Amino acid sequence: MPLLNLVVLLIVVGVGLYLINRYIPMASSIKSILNVVVVVFVCVWLLKATGLWGGIANFRIGN
Repeated sequence: MPLLNLVVLLIVVGVGLYLINRYIPMASSIKSILNVVVVVFVCVWLLKATGLWGGIANFRIGN
């Protein structure tokens, strides 16, 4: 995936999350959970898009 597409998608997700947080009334705890879920999802997606997820998925601790 080209770098420009990654940057544009990150901007779109960020603006979307900002608009949801700004204009949709929710309890602050729900907003926090939503923010964490979106950030984790985007981080995993970025790792998969860049091909780094395979190394993390196969990482083993211990024997």
